Amino acid sequence: MIEAHVALPAGRTNRKSKLRMIVIDGIIFSDEVAETEFVCNLNACKGACCVQGDGGAPLEPEERDLLEQEYDSIKPFLTDDGRTAISRQGKFVLEKNTFKTPLIDDKACAYVRYENGVARCGIEKAFESGATKFRKPVSCHLYPLRVSKNEGFEAVNYERWDICDPACSLGRSLGMPVYRFVREGLIRKYGERLYNKLDELLSGHR
Repeated sequence: MIEAHVALPAGRTNRKSKLRMIVIDGIIFSDEVAETEFVCNLNACKGACCVQGDGGAPLEPEERDLLEQEYDSIKPFLTDDGRTAISRQGKFVLEKNTFKTPLIDDKACAYVRYENGVARCGIEKAFESGATKFRKPVSCHLYPLRVSKNEGFEAVNYERWDICDPACSLGRSLGMPVYRFVREGLIRKYGERLYNKLDELLSGHR
């Protein structure tokens, strides 16, 4: 049984009120998850989220196991620089108590590849080619939503970054809420029943 509730600002009860959060089975979704519109615009950003930032992609424990088991199948889909970075640092690194993908010279993710000038995930390319059963880190599948784990609950928040301004503009033009854009990632992370409950609750506040 899925338990869910919506938190509204005090004194506001109508369906179009601005949300504070939604809680489903102990998973807290911030108001921006409901209200932000977003569709990746790779023609504009060129996959910048794979090559900028201050750390690699967070990895789940089972994803680290998959990288250990299937790296040889993924390796041909990576760049020479990526393979070199992984051989030197390992298939994942520990940063601030979180396991992440390594970086190339503290910049691009070591698992990145480039197609027509656009940065893409080499793991996902291997998956699409049938070389691995690992699609890509779920943290990337969920992006621009980020999951933070706390004692007794998880929080899902929208990560605001100026490189994604074109994605926000495209999302607004298409009327696509960010949680629907990352539907597959949310289902992969939390299951279809929870996603359907989230969609049901958030649809009533749009």
